[in-house]
Amino acid sequence: MRRQMLLGGLLLAVMLARGGEGPAERFTRVAQRLAEAINAADPALLRRDFGKEMLDFLTPGKAKPLLDGLARQHGKLQKLDPPRIVPGNQALVAAHFERGTLDIKLALDGEGKITGLWFLPHTPPLPVPERNATPLSLPFKGRWLVAWGGDSKELNCHHDVRNQRYALDFLGADADGKTRKGTGEANEDYCCFGREILAPADGIVTEAIDGVRDNTPGSMNPFSALGNAVFVEHRPNEVSVLAHLKQGSVKVQAGERVRRGQVLGLCGNSGNSSEPHLHYHLQNTAVIQEGTGIKCFFHQVMVFKGGAKEARQQHSPVKGEVVGSE
Repeated sequence: MRRQMLLGGLLLAVMLARGGEGPAERFTRVAQRLAEAINAADPALLRRDFGKEMLDFLTPGKAKPLLDGLARQHGKLQKLDPPRIVPGNQALVAAHFERGTLDIKLALDGEGKITGLWFLPHTPPLPVPERNATPLSLPFKGRWLVAWGGDSKELNCHHDVRNQRYALDFLGADADGKTRKGTGEANEDYCCFGREILAPADGIVTEAIDGVRDNTPGSMNPFSALGNAVFVEHRPNEVSVLAHLKQGSVKVQAGERVRRGQVLGLCGNSGNSSEPHLHYHLQNTAVIQEGTGIKCFFHQVMVFKGGAKEARQQHSPVKGEVVGSE
């Protein structure tokens, strides 16, 4: 069961990979072929990587005025920035023309064919802090096992997902480090189910999702991947995401100011989760799909090992540790 849950964050990466070619390489290749077509003002070249729906939508008769308009208004395309991968098999590529910059938004299918193409006003990427500037506290009391966390794919299954690159999955543990009792067939068998989830720092709630039912252990709900969740913006470009909360337990609303240690909700098993746990990550925007993950260090953490405990400051938990705030 746990393996199912912890592999959930890899679905995007798996979908995008084809023949050993990573998503960035795929979008770069397609964007470069588009640039060639744009500068040649050639509808046939523009359409060569289109999927069927795009071929039907952007006919040669429609493609020619589009290309002519780009050339007339912006001139030659001189440079493409590396793609910024976003959810949904999509990417934004900043295209630098002689007379300005546009964002080319691309959507690809599993075969690398273009299923969506947009030319948008350029929006510079948001700043991505190297680490949190806001002092963070662990978002819970008691002991919790770090199921996934760290700077590599071996330590962290979220590593290839841009906004969750430094995400942490916490499983509630008892004094012996065990995370469940009984058969594990009921949510109540898990130590963390119903435990209080706390604000890691002061901030403004930007999103509060409630009402998503808790899964039966072993079942997952990718259609509401976050499940019940709370987002807290601590400062510009620093937003905490706390997900998979218990149905009906969220105690805050969007726009509400919260204080460090305030109860946000209870740990649950909602969303893309196969057993009760807390998913936590920090990202640079309150818009979940546009975020880039930020490595987070908690101000004070107690690490438990055997019968011993060690207080650590500015600690970023890693897979396998049992941590707590006291």
